[in-house]
Amino acid sequence: MNVRVRFAPSPTGFMHVGNARTALFNYLFARHNNGTFVLRIEDTDVERHSEEAVNVIYEALKWMGIEWDEGPDVGGPYGPYRQSERLSIYKEFIEKLKEKGLVYECYCTPEELDAMRKEQLERGEPPRYTGKCRHLTEEEKEKLRAEGRKPVLRFKVPEDEVIVFEDLVKGRIEINSRQLGGDFVIVRSNGMPVYNFVVVIDDALMKITHVIRGEDHISNTPKQILLYRALGFEVPQFAHLPMILGQDRSKLSKRHGSTSVKEFKEKGYLPEAFTNFLALLGWYPKDGKEVLSMEELIERFDIKDVNSAPAVFDTTKLNWLNQVYIRSYPIDKLTDLIIPYLEKAGFDLSSFSRDWLERVVEVTREYFTVLSDAPVYMETFLKDDFQVQPEAKEFISEDLKRLEVIKAFKEKLSGFEGGLSQESFKKLVKEVGKEVGVKGKNLFMPIRIGLTGKMSGPELPVLAELLGKERVLKRLENSLNQLEG
Repeated sequence: MNVRVRFAPSPTGFMHVGNARTALFNYLFARHNNGTFVLRIEDTDVERHSEEAVNVIYEALKWMGIEWDEGPDVGGPYGPYRQSERLSIYKEFIEKLKEKGLVYECYCTPEELDAMRKEQLERGEPPRYTGKCRHLTEEEKEKLRAEGRKPVLRFKVPEDEVIVFEDLVKGRIEINSRQLGGDFVIVRSNGMPVYNFVVVIDDALMKITHVIRGEDHISNTPKQILLYRALGFEVPQFAHLPMILGQDRSKLSKRHGSTSVKEFKEKGYLPEAFTNFLALLGWYPKDGKEVLSMEELIERFDIKDVNSAPAVFDTTKLNWLNQVYIRSYPIDKLTDLIIPYLEKAGFDLSSFSRDWLERVVEVTREYFTVLSDAPVYMETFLKDDFQVQPEAKEFISEDLKRLEVIKAFKEKLSGFEGGLSQESFKKLVKEVGKEVGVKGKNLFMPIRIGLTGKMSGPELPVLAELLGKERVLKRLENSLNQLEG
């Protein structure tokens, strides 16, 4: 069997973590089985639709490393791949259901439906449509139309039928047709077909073999199975993915922090780390390896290994994975990604060579959790006219010899010939220690303060070598002006 799966988002303007995970699992399943991954845009909600929102979907998927074989922008044999362009196709199948006598016009107003629901709840019954309009005569319909009522189209649900399907994640699921809320609407009063109807037509005509989606769709599945059968289509296999919860075990939402792919990208998560993390939300490789490239994910992924229990979005784990990827990322690519964060933070990088910047990234990246941390840790290398921090000033003022260390080091460096390497820096510091008669913290901390204005930071020999003699002297002058003032 040629495996065909689809990801069919609505263009709402952002890609939620849950949607991104669904897209990824579909993609991994398709690639693992040498199948086809289809992207379909469900854009029948005209009021909410915008081309910008469609581009958000494209960009999020591409950023995650997900490529589609068929879709609105690449075409394919079963297009169009936008629901808004398929309305004439839906009409054809609405007519088929009418011919078979499986649908009928319903003229009930929203107020009448509310009253019906209220009465049922008062009697302790689950709300369901009673089938009030199922047997209207033409004369009765004419009368209701004359009142200005516009009908919806309802599908006739079998009275007492058990709908059974084998879910690839949840196992065997049985739902009685009495639990479906009665005859359900397939076309709204404005003539627009609803989700449960069009998704069946699209999946059948696009020859989708496996429908992999969130478990919130389980309640839709029996209705869709009834429509597949009514239209003579083969029913695909279903796999309903577990919910994603926040760490407090409630449904993942804005209050847990970022929930859209774009937000994670902007914070500075690497796409490889984010995708790797998403894959582990509800699925785990049999060999226990957690740091996995896309190729490794494809190789290991099996839908049968997806856990049916909810997955917890553990930010600590995402951060750990991101750190792992940052530390092993190609330095040129990492620098490309970091530069925009430095520019946004207000650093003018025009005076620094690309090679030098890459070296700074190399020595600081082990401290980053996300790329947006870069300005904090790289500032020490980029900014010469810093302010000496109050606690650093206090440390220097506690012992006169500490200020003397900075002065002696500046004097020693001024007379030094040649390039400032890590070895020559260590040698100069040692000489200053002997001259002033200090060692340990009383030697190294004043020099650190002189070079950075802070009491903590990168290794001093590394910093000095990357700054070079002229910039080190400039910094010592800047610090001394503040400490002697």
